[in-house]
Amino acid sequence: MKLILASASARRAQILRDAGIPFIVVSSAVDETPIPGEPAPDLVQRLADAKAELVAARAIGPAIVIAADTVVTLDGHILGKPRTSEDARSMLAKLSARTHSVVTGLTLIRLPDAERRRFVETTHVHFTALSDEELTRYLATEESSDKAGSYAIQGRAGRYIPRIEGCYFNVVGLPLARLCNALAELGWSED
Repeated sequence: MKLILASASARRAQILRDAGIPFIVVSSAVDETPIPGEPAPDLVQRLADAKAELVAARAIGPAIVIAADTVVTLDGHILGKPRTSEDARSMLAKLSARTHSVVTGLTLIRLPDAERRRFVETTHVHFTALSDEELTRYLATEESSDKAGSYAIQGRAGRYIPRIEGCYFNVVGLPLARLCNALAELGWSED
């Protein structure tokens, strides 16, 4: 049974490749605008559902469609992808010396019977205090662009994260262990 990653995310694809899981990519552009007042877990699950449904409607089974959406939250506020370098600086300054949450919604749809598995995974990330010089140096790498919360734990930002509580891969964008459990529940095996 083939696996279809409903995402153009290079980070999600790399997690699957590194884990030895074969897949194909079919991108799934959906409107990611939050509904006013929508809690982060509801947002990421709604978006993962929409991405999975969009790709499943165009796919031919037997297959399992995998879709995910990830956001960073601090004090109940969603920190999306930065629009500008100053936006990234502002986000990172808020995360400095604080603990925040990374929330990922995951939806899997097995085809052709449309059996589903869906869940939300949360990981708490502890940041050290960042000096203005460290912020400037990090932003100069441009690693913060196109990243929820303006950082990549698997890159240079990892030096500012002394510990996490939960799944490391969730912070990168795809909670691998729970994904593998859901795939097994849907009958996928590496054989």
